[in-house]
Amino acid sequence: MPLKSGAMSRNFLVVDPEDNLDVLRGLASPVRVKILKLLHVEGPMNGNDIAEKLELPQSTVSTNIQILESAGLIRTETQKARKGNQKICHSTFDEVLVMFKEDVKPLKSNTIEVAMPLGLYTSCHVSAPCGLCSADGIIGLLDVPDTFLEPDRMKAGLIWFTRGYLEYQFPNNAKLSQTTIEAIEFSMELSSEVPGTSEDWPSDITLSVNGTEIGTWMSPGDFGDKRGVYTPAWWKLKGSQYGTHKTWRITADGTFMDGERISAVSLADLDLANRHSIRLRIAVKDDAKHPGGLNIFGRGFGNHDQDIVMRLHSADM
Repeated sequence: MPLKSGAMSRNFLVVDPEDNLDVLRGLASPVRVKILKLLHVEGPMNGNDIAEKLELPQSTVSTNIQILESAGLIRTETQKARKGNQKICHSTFDEVLVMFKEDVKPLKSNTIEVAMPLGLYTSCHVSAPCGLCSADGIIGLLDVPDTFLEPDRMKAGLIWFTRGYLEYQFPNNAKLSQTTIEAIEFSMELSSEVPGTSEDWPSDITLSVNGTEIGTWMSPGDFGDKRGVYTPAWWKLKGSQYGTHKTWRITADGTFMDGERISAVSLADLDLANRHSIRLRIAVKDDAKHPGGLNIFGRGFGNHDQDIVMRLHSADM
């Protein structure tokens, strides 16, 4: 029975350097980074315990805690202690991603695009055969699901697995700018996954947004008849070379794939106005009619040199 990695859930912050200078200042200190690491590893603790663990003066720790709290990188709560009260510090985020102008940018007056690298999933649950690789080589161990938890996953340009899912957490930039979304799009390059390759290897690939399934696409096969346009020369020709570029669009009238309506799921079902993030899950479900695995091609692989792209369209941006 294939080993399955445990579900991995992480709190994730996307930072625009121009709009989140307080966060960058909060991280720009060895002492504050040590405090964040300690809270991440050890869990919540009070200032005295932090000072003792890091062998720092309590006054130094107190000053830096205030800066981290102001930046939103930690939160504190007051609890009763044996003598008076104590302030307990909690780490707010597990990962902080700085996304520059080329990653979060307006395409038109009413569109924002966010390009999410393949390896920046915030939770996963996969079964072997599976693996990840960058443009430079294999990441971790092949067919070992726990490799999907390796830090080097951030470099991934090709990911494959047989069953399970990856989930990505995108920033809800429309909510931050208090605009109304008219449509949301996701685009990526996908194929089935089979040992070797096979053009006739159907697989049902299901997308969900904020926990709601928006539709399933049956990939026809795993393509290896020729090298992908961007696939590196070191990647064996018998391996998956490229996929099919697909676009899902959710509007008030339902969900469309490459312009064709595939489900009645609409924007109203996703509750975007009340969410700070938009969670995209890409899955091959255990009960899929065609359980043919999944390849996701990112930068440096396949025929489309792109990450997983989300576009938010709004009338009043």
